[in-house]
Amino acid sequence: MLKVRLKYERGTLLISGGIRHIPYASLDPRSNCLRAQALYYYNIIEYLRQSQVEYDDSDVLDLVPSPVLTAIRNGSHILLREYQQKALVNWETAGRRGCVVLPTGSGKTIIGIKAIEMVNSASLVIVPTIDLMNQWTTVLSEYFSNLKIGNLGGGSEDIQAITVSTYDSAYIRASALGNKFSLIIFDEVHHLGAPGYRVIAEEFASPFRLGLSATIEREDEMHKEFPKLVGGVVFQADTRQLAKERHLASYEIQRKQVFMTAEEYEEYKIYSDIYQASLLSLGLNMKGPLAFQKLIMMSGQNKMARQAVLARNKAMDIALNSQSKIEELRQILSANIRRKTIIFTQHNKLVYKISDRFLIPSITHKSNSMERQDVLEGFRDGRYNVIVSSKVLDEGVDVPDAELGIILSGTGSGREFIQRLGRLLRPKPDSKENKAKLIEIVSAGTKETATSIKRKMAFRKSQQNY
Repeated sequence: MLKVRLKYERGTLLISGGIRHIPYASLDPRSNCLRAQALYYYNIIEYLRQSQVEYDDSDVLDLVPSPVLTAIRNGSHILLREYQQKALVNWETAGRRGCVVLPTGSGKTIIGIKAIEMVNSASLVIVPTIDLMNQWTTVLSEYFSNLKIGNLGGGSEDIQAITVSTYDSAYIRASALGNKFSLIIFDEVHHLGAPGYRVIAEEFASPFRLGLSATIEREDEMHKEFPKLVGGVVFQADTRQLAKERHLASYEIQRKQVFMTAEEYEEYKIYSDIYQASLLSLGLNMKGPLAFQKLIMMSGQNKMARQAVLARNKAMDIALNSQSKIEELRQILSANIRRKTIIFTQHNKLVYKISDRFLIPSITHKSNSMERQDVLEGFRDGRYNVIVSSKVLDEGVDVPDAELGIILSGTGSGREFIQRLGRLLRPKPDSKENKAKLIEIVSAGTKETATSIKRKMAFRKSQQNY
């Protein structure tokens, strides 16, 4: 009987040996052999084993040499919480493939570290930002102290037995590095659904895969591809459950509605009416999850669609930045003068307005690394008791403990809401005064009310899914 041979070739598997059919593979006329995406290496090997077909896959994985055994012992003192242990057991049972969904602050990084220990082979961690790459590198260096941790991204290109890469860099190098690691960890795995990034999962042959996220679902429903790309959800727990078990801080959520000034509301109404009239003229129904994206695409060639987009943006700008919100913010800050507070906004315009008005340190995407580090360190050591930011702190930044969050503006995204709440949930002393609080300030009588309802519904749905 001919032996089936598998070879890794730039993001694909070349399968030779006279076999004419294997699941996930198709005939490549150039080589007259079967070819499959590297993604299916694990599945194909399972099929060959179950079919009792003799095979040779020695030309598939060419792993980065890893003196991991000695280094791993340094990480063995990690004490896992019960839910972290269960997550790893479930992942192991699922063939070391799958996603773990846990709230921000619940220790997903520790689960990743223990997964590397379990696999005990070359491992790649993929993250969305340079900040997260640096954070993972620091933590991994602590637990695997006699290993150099490699970096791929931000000007670094150092491949080691344990390497941390940005999604962008992994995407660029996927076909070249796709057979170098046994385990691939997708941190903030929901990013894998973005156009292009799924190529990483498709061109890596890594048999073991772990996805980590606080909010795995995407509005475009691309999360439905994750069971194929990474593995299904093997464990999940929500904020209420972990707060009840005191692994996270207890919390409460409040919504405060404020009324715009007469002048603000009159201007808001003018632009809102223009928006509605434009939609009526276009015959558009804006109820779908991607309806506004479609309108934006139309606006490039359609004058009426462009008028609708501009009017809608102007109306929302008035609602999101109303003077009444600033006054409500002033009252909340005065009543919570000793609480460590993060103010969240949708756009930088409001960040700078608040920063100037209240002399509060700010962080935006325009802040350089030194400015950002100074603000976060100042918040950590008590030099600053309040900071204000746009979307920069929603994800991918290690934010010091906070007790109060104030959402002055945001989207209807459940993920954004959960990430912002998660910034407040590190465990705190058990008392009523130390309960974390997230306050939304919403302009009454505007579409912002519907936006608030949408994100709260998405949050509740995420809790019910567990």
